[in-house]
Amino acid sequence: MTVGNDQTSEGMTIWLTGLPSAGKTTIGSQVTEQLRAAGLNVEFLDGDVIRKRLFSELGYTKHDRDENVLRLAFLAHLLSRNGVIVVVAAIAPYRAIRQRIRESSTNFVEVYVNALSSVCEQRDVKGLYRKARRGELIGFTGVDDPYEPPVQPEVECRTDQETIAESAAKVLGYVSDHLPASAAVDVRKRLQIPRSAPS
Repeated sequence: MTVGNDQTSEGMTIWLTGLPSAGKTTIGSQVTEQLRAAGLNVEFLDGDVIRKRLFSELGYTKHDRDENVLRLAFLAHLLSRNGVIVVVAAIAPYRAIRQRIRESSTNFVEVYVNALSSVCEQRDVKGLYRKARRGELIGFTGVDDPYEPPVQPEVECRTDQETIAESAAKVLGYVSDHLPASAAVDVRKRLQIPRSAPS
């Protein structure tokens, strides 16, 4: 990763997983913005945008969901192996496929964006939960397709109990504590967060 003029060969993949409308994209965008402002080389991959632009032929069967997540992980790997911190916001509903990604990634950070499904449904401006409950959408995660929560994520954000700023601070605190020693102190200072922010 690149911090000012300091370069290391290894990047990082920060994967935000959770139910639809849990807050993954909002937190990911804020984390990306703040890391970039601190001088780090960062890219943000929004799972919905990438699927629409690059993988639109995929459907929503389990096979296609897994394939979508694996392709997204491959993009993240290409970036992170070149020193980029990659922030990924994608549901990735199945535990086994997330484990495969972890095992094939360098510096993988799983962030569980956790909120009650009832809260997510209230936030759902597109009305997708309601459509799924009426049978108009088939295979919708959290309604008629399962979401398997992480067992031991590096960071858990309770977005039904804390602000977006508080959730982002958890992620930023973890990231800053796991940067190369030569960069960590300077980045924490720029981000104005203490060492070992609670997760």
